[in-house]
Amino acid sequence: MHIDSMLDSLAGLSVGDALGQQFPVMRRSLTQLRAGELPTERPWAWTDDTEMACSVVAELLRNGSIDQDRLAAAFARRFQPHRDYGFNTVGVLRRIGAGAHWRDVAGALFENQGSRGNGAAMRVAPLGAFYAGDPGRAAAEAARSAEVTHMHPEGVAGAVAVALAAAGAARARLAGNRPGPAEFVDSVLGHLGDSETRGLIRRARSLLGASTQEAANELGNGSRVTAQDTVPFTIWAAATHLGDYPAAVATCIEADGDIDTTGAIVGGIVAAHTGDRPGTGVPQWWLAAREPLPGWFDPDRRPPRPSRFARVRRRLAGPS
Repeated sequence: MHIDSMLDSLAGLSVGDALGQQFPVMRRSLTQLRAGELPTERPWAWTDDTEMACSVVAELLRNGSIDQDRLAAAFARRFQPHRDYGFNTVGVLRRIGAGAHWRDVAGALFENQGSRGNGAAMRVAPLGAFYAGDPGRAAAEAARSAEVTHMHPEGVAGAVAVALAAAGAARARLAGNRPGPAEFVDSVLGHLGDSETRGLIRRARSLLGASTQEAANELGNGSRVTAQDTVPFTIWAAATHLGDYPAAVATCIEADGDIDTTGAIVGGIVAAHTGDRPGTGVPQWWLAAREPLPGWFDPDRRPPRPSRFARVRRRLAGPS
C-alpha cells in the first residue's frame, strides 16, 4: 500500500476541486491563471469532492480497504449540504443518516437503476494511488467505494477508470518513469470492463493531440454530471498533462463545465505522479490558498515513514 502517493493525490484533488470551484468568481482569465495571478486573500473553499475523498482516505488509513457499511455511515455523518452536494446525493445521505441501508437507498435511484453520476469518480483518485502496485485491487476497491452512492454500472465504471488512472500515475512515479499519453490511456482500458464510459475513453485515446475544446466537445466536460460525460475527458487531460499539474488543472478550467469535479479528478490523478515537485507538481502557494481540510480528518491514524511525516502533515494541513 502506498500512503505517500495517496496523500499526494488527495492534496492534488483538493486543490483542483477548490480552484475549480472558486475560479469562476475570481474574475481572472486563463492567462492570469497560468501566470500565477490569482487572489489568495480568502481561502479557496473546497466542495463535496474533497469532503468525500477525505472519508475514503480516512477509511484506507484506518483499515487498508473499503468497508461499505462504514464508508456509507461516514459519508452520512460528515456531509455538509453547503459543500455543493448534488440533490440526489443529499437525499441518499440524509436517508442513510436516518437509518436506511445504503444499498436500498442508492439502488432505488432513477427507477431502481442507481445513479450514473460523476460523484463516485470525483472522490476516488487517492484510493487508486494507494493501490498503485495492484490495479486489480484498485479496480475492485474503487467499485466498492462507488456502490454506496452510485450503483448504476456507468457510475461504477467511472470510479474504476479514475482509480486505475491514479494507480498507473503513482506506479509510474514509483518506477521513475512517465508513460506516453497513449500508453497511459491503454493502462486504464486494459483493466476496465465494457461500458459506455470505456468506449468514450477509447475515443479519448484517438483525440490525444487535439485541442482542449475539441476534446471537450467530443467527450463532454461534466456539464451533464454523468460519469460518461466527465471521466473520458479527465483521462484525456491527465494523459496529456501527466507531468504538469498546473497545466492539467488549467485544462479543466479551459474546458468549462463541472470544473470543480474535473479539477478534482485530474488533480488527484496527476498529483499521484508529480507530488509537490517544484515547477510541475502541486504549487505550494495553491495548497496554502486552499481551505484547510476538515478538522476531523487525521492522516496521522496510520502515519507515513517518519522521515516524511512532518512534511506530509504540513502539506495536507494547509494554512493554520
